[in-house]
Amino acid sequence: MTRICDLYCRGVFCRLATHRIKQTIIHVAALSAATTATYTQARPQYMATDGPTTNNGTQPPADPASSHFSWYSVSASETGFVRSVNEDAHLDARESNLWVVADGMGGHSFGDKASRTVIDQLISFKGEPNVRQSLKDLENRLSKANTLCRDHASGNIMGTTVAALYAQDDHGYFIWAGDSRIYRYRGDGLVQLTEDHSYVQELVSLGELRREDMEQHPSSNIITRAVGVHSELEIETNEALVQPGDRYLICTDGLFKDVSQDEIAGAMALVTADETLQSLVDLAMERGGRDNITAIVVQAAAV
Repeated sequence: MTRICDLYCRGVFCRLATHRIKQTIIHVAALSAATTATYTQARPQYMATDGPTTNNGTQPPADPASSHFSWYSVSASETGFVRSVNEDAHLDARESNLWVVADGMGGHSFGDKASRTVIDQLISFKGEPNVRQSLKDLENRLSKANTLCRDHASGNIMGTTVAALYAQDDHGYFIWAGDSRIYRYRGDGLVQLTEDHSYVQELVSLGELRREDMEQHPSSNIITRAVGVHSELEIETNEALVQPGDRYLICTDGLFKDVSQDEIAGAMALVTADETLQSLVDLAMERGGRDNITAIVVQAAAV
């Protein structure tokens, strides 16, 4: 509780709303190294078997994580109607079976730098045959991002949430810090696979707040973990078996704070991942686009 109150009093994680110009960013497959500087708008596509190609038109080497499932993914990021800068960043790296969202905070250009720092560290990731080595590499890269954010903050706050889905063999691995989320939809419905590192989640865990009241609570924007805030990064991890047909949503709070769990479930049940993504982003924008909105929809199919 001391840590939470300390963060609250310093106003570290309060996201300030200023006028934003609408900006749409849609990415499919991996972001190139240049993506962090210049984003290219593209129409989502799903043919994972086609795969990304190198500059000479050949396919890159197969990743060791790709033997059990074919993966389809599509992603989008909206600045929204209120904020002037998109402080979210994301990585849609289907050829590495890695999908990441990061929601920056700090203002005065520090938030977008923080989220891009996370993506910059993860963009070159390639899985190892031993999954524990893969996970350790991901943790090391996030720790490096944490150090870089602190080094570049110049006495300011330069922090970001992170939520990552990594797939290897027949498992999905979930890595997160902050309140960006990962959901899974399969035949038995929608399940939230991450638990927010936030003040209101602490209240829910203590039985002092109902879960359905979290998003309306006046302190819902206060988080208790983030990349770039403390000298040692504290992340949480989990894992689960993947089943054919599983559909995952990785998203920032700009989506789920304006779209209910039932509405997310309804969109996730649509026929294609493209329809799911479009429906979710449209709903969040129709509700006012009060924050940056970033989402990745990922689908597993048996090989």
